[in-house]
Amino acid sequence: MLDLNNIKKAYERVSGVVHRTPFSYAPILSQISGYEVYLKKENLQRTGAFKLRGAFNKIAILMEVGKKVAVVAASAGNHAQGVAFSAKHFGIEATIVMPESTPLTKVLGVKEFGANVILHGANYDEAYAYAVTFGEENNYTFVHPFTDDEVMAGQGTVTLEMFEEVDDLDALIIPVGGGGLISGMGVAAKALNPNCKIIGVSSAGAPAMKKSYDAKTAIDTISVRTIADGIAVRDTSSTTLEYILKYVDTFETVCEDEIAAAILFVLEKQKVLVEGAGAVGVAALLHDKIDLPKGSKVGIVLSGGNIDVTMLSLIIEKGLMKSSRKMKLQVLLVDKPGSLQHFTGILTDIGANIVQIGYDRTSTDLKFGDAHVSVALETKGEEHQELIRKKLLEGEFSFSEGH
Repeated sequence: MLDLNNIKKAYERVSGVVHRTPFSYAPILSQISGYEVYLKKENLQRTGAFKLRGAFNKIAILMEVGKKVAVVAASAGNHAQGVAFSAKHFGIEATIVMPESTPLTKVLGVKEFGANVILHGANYDEAYAYAVTFGEENNYTFVHPFTDDEVMAGQGTVTLEMFEEVDDLDALIIPVGGGGLISGMGVAAKALNPNCKIIGVSSAGAPAMKKSYDAKTAIDTISVRTIADGIAVRDTSSTTLEYILKYVDTFETVCEDEIAAAILFVLEKQKVLVEGAGAVGVAALLHDKIDLPKGSKVGIVLSGGNIDVTMLSLIIEKGLMKSSRKMKLQVLLVDKPGSLQHFTGILTDIGANIVQIGYDRTSTDLKFGDAHVSVALETKGEEHQELIRKKLLEGEFSFSEGH
């Protein structure tokens, strides 16, 4: 049974291996929200996520009881790296089954720790089913990412570190996928301070646990679709749901645009890189999903930082468009000498920087003698973009905007 004593024992096992990650005051988030906000930066953990804590505790216990056998796990990446690191530490073999869509950075991270990787299935649950079968057929010990009290005890050590630094926290905001992190942290927090509010946040694109919480019974979903791949769990664990129903006070969801905005906000304002799962707590705070008395001391867990570079690039690009710091235009020109120079001269005069340009005179939808110029511009906000539109209309240019 998961309790504070087991979590404290887990901390003794993992404390010499895992980093004690920073738990830092966040002044900008505090000003925006009206709360006293602190960020637990598990994105700076040795494997880039909190998952190392639970995996190490589980495998350490296997070693203590003499089960020095190979291990197998299923994971979208963070648990995989935790298991791989821990197996290497104890000198045992590890095989990790990962969904075929797993970002390359996470696959490479697992391989760097010496584990075997099998890519199988469209999501975590399909990878999980294959991993269980693989373990049974090859006599490997399966290390579950969340439905395991010893794993959850390891995850609960995050709370111990947070309370050691700020012992009067009023609320914890915790990402939820399978529920292992919030279960372990919730048990520890309520034991240390029964009045501390436990707030879970999941992606709207992976709603199984939220639906189960609301219905108070396990509900599975058909599929998941979210940029928060670390919490993209299709099916609900009845084990973690039991802890969540007992210890979690409120449960919120955030959409993809909110998660993306939070990733960009944390990167730009906090100078910290997080993955989608690691950003959901900040997303909930930024988009008014959290209802607490003003001045409350709030701890948010940035659960991981293993984001795919391609995804990060896409998030930044879209974020610049939405914040009016980038603008895409397609402009109709007369295809003759000087037309392009006249157009770019207007942009130069009003300080719009061209970062990409294309010239098309051959498309079949163009009249003979016309050309399309496609440009991407760096701009200085909505007022600047309005000025650009005004000047182009004054110059009698026909244009459309891209998104």
